Amino acid sequence: MIYIEHLNKIYRNGHLELQALFDVKFEVKAGEFVSIMGTSGSGKSTFLQILGCLDHSSDGTYILDGVNVSKIKQNEYSRIRNEKIGFVFQSFNLLPKLTILENVALPMMYAKVKPRERNRRGTEALEKVGLGNRLKHTPNEISGGQKQRVAIARALVNRPAILLADEPTGNLDSKSTTEIMKIFQGLNNEGVTIVMVTHEPEVAAYTKRKVVFRDGKIIEDVPIDQSIIE
Repeated sequence: MIYIEHLNKIYRNGHLELQALFDVKFEVKAGEFVSIMGTSGSGKSTFLQILGCLDHSSDGTYILDGVNVSKIKQNEYSRIRNEKIGFVFQSFNLLPKLTILENVALPMMYAKVKPRERNRRGTEALEKVGLGNRLKHTPNEISGGQKQRVAIARALVNRPAILLADEPTGNLDSKSTTEIMKIFQGLNNEGVTIVMVTHEPEVAAYTKRKVVFRDGKIIEDVPIDQSIIE
């Protein structure tokens, strides 16, 4: 699903250079559930930005679901993001004036899916995360945990090759965190490939593999023997 080799990221400002990633090699097979960890400044967030085609590497190879991302032009990144990647962010990124269903349907509008199909797939995705009875509510009428469920549903509607989550439980209490992580586990058990950035070991424990960054390099890549199960 993901193949990365000799990936480097250098930020340049005039004559100054800051290297954020050093010769990273990384693979994810279809159906994996991977947590990416590391302290602030370790390179994990930069790496996720590159995985999500929100930024590009300075050099190296990045292949996503058969597409050599490192060879495409900058103006093609948005198409790859919409077709191949579903995003879940810490801050939910929902539009407050739209209903939950309308928020979930937005990515399908950009993909030019017809309205009836948008409604069908949006409703189906919300039912999958337990919000099938809240379709006409707005984000201000639901809890933080429910907002993140909406964000997960939105990430799924275009049937992406991979789901990327950036600190998805960072704004949630412990009860909501458990509920969201069980949703991620359920999706992964259905075959959804997930890569998640987190700084919380108790959240990473729900995943099946842990990758740790330090100073722009992967220093640990290990399976998690026993994922948390209900």
